[in-house]
Amino acid sequence: MRAIELSEHSVRDGGGPFGAVVVKNGEIVAEASNSVTIENDPTAHAEVTAIRRATKRLGTYDLTGCEIYTSCEPCPMCLGAIYWAHLDKVYYANDRKDAARIGFDDDFIYQELELQPQYRKKPSEILMQAEARRAFDLWMQKTDKTEY
Repeated sequence: MRAIELSEHSVRDGGGPFGAVVVKNGEIVAEASNSVTIENDPTAHAEVTAIRRATKRLGTYDLTGCEIYTSCEPCPMCLGAIYWAHLDKVYYANDRKDAARIGFDDDFIYQELELQPQYRKKPSEILMQAEARRAFDLWMQKTDKTEY
């Protein structure tokens, strides 16, 4: 699988051990490896970067009809991006327990997501909710919006 090759190259090049490939109709549309430490960007995960490249190449934010192949089960951020991009299916090699074993504790974030915000390790607090609703009201009233 190309995603596994990308993950190995990434380790040799100074990145994290993750690779991802977006495919449409059996053809590679985009590929990427983890470049968090190379680019000093905590969102530069292989899946997110591959999705960004695929949407740019295809000229759409909707990747319906595409699939993603990854070297590891996507972390919650990447899984969210996969859902937002409407990819049809995810194929992965290592799982989150394998990632935790080498120091990438994605499983911890999955566990945190199951908790109510007030019980998570990262404190959260709602502020200015009424003021923020104005943008939501504007969105609901907008007749020429592009829904996504």
